[in-house]
Amino acid sequence: MAIHHSTVQTRSTTIRLSESDGLGEPLLMLHGSGASREVFAKQFDSPLASRYRLIAIDLPGHGESGDAAAPGQYGVDALADTVAEVMARKSIARFAVLGWSLGGHIGIELMARHSGVAGLMVVGAPPVSPGAVGLLKAFQTNLDLLLATKVHFTERDALRFYEMCYHGQGDPKFLASIQRADGRLRREVSNSLMNGAVFDQKRAVEEAQVPVAMVNGSAEPVARLSYIAGLRYPTLWGGVCHIIPDAGHAPFWDQPEAFNALLGRFVAEVMAKPATTPAIVMAKSA
Repeated sequence: MAIHHSTVQTRSTTIRLSESDGLGEPLLMLHGSGASREVFAKQFDSPLASRYRLIAIDLPGHGESGDAAAPGQYGVDALADTVAEVMARKSIARFAVLGWSLGGHIGIELMARHSGVAGLMVVGAPPVSPGAVGLLKAFQTNLDLLLATKVHFTERDALRFYEMCYHGQGDPKFLASIQRADGRLRREVSNSLMNGAVFDQKRAVEEAQVPVAMVNGSAEPVARLSYIAGLRYPTLWGGVCHIIPDAGHAPFWDQPEAFNALLGRFVAEVMAKPATTPAIVMAKSA
């Protein structure tokens, strides 16, 4: 299965992406903070790549994409706008989304405002309400999570972040991806989630009009699994929040066979459904 690489110019910066030449429905895959599209290598190296048109992008300030010119372009809402622009420039009107960690928050924002999202699978990203209380409810108490707010990383910071994301099972090049990432994004994403510069993501999933799948590793170190399980989901795919055994923050990497089986079923089911009415923009919390 051939993988094609290309660059798309957006209003924010240049975006680098990879696509499989599968003839099926498009699946957009969004990576987490400090990562790159390379984290989805085990999805591209699987039958999913021929079954679907897999699309993985390097978010602004990551991988081979350019850095944003202004820090404000790194807020979750601005990142979602950039992703939507990429899909529009690729003339892809309807697609499923897999969002991991930061990519999950971007995916929720995208779903709330973009009628082209047919379904969303969220991994390692609790749908949060803006404000300190909302974040404390959604995220585990873990000092290493403070790294997600830090602009400048030391070598030790990068290694700690790498261990949190991949708990010793990642590829060494993932550490290089963390070191490459534009640290301004970490500050802007944190501010946008904290200060309500994005839509109420908890409300977005609780009023979703398209299928939402929640998939996490049993040893998830970032999101509170009890919080995720306790939300009200009108369109929860499969009726349960899926837990993958022996996996951490990146179950698609830790346990690709189990994860890919879920992902394949999800895309097949959501893309078989007729398109819904345009997405409703979710109001921000007061």
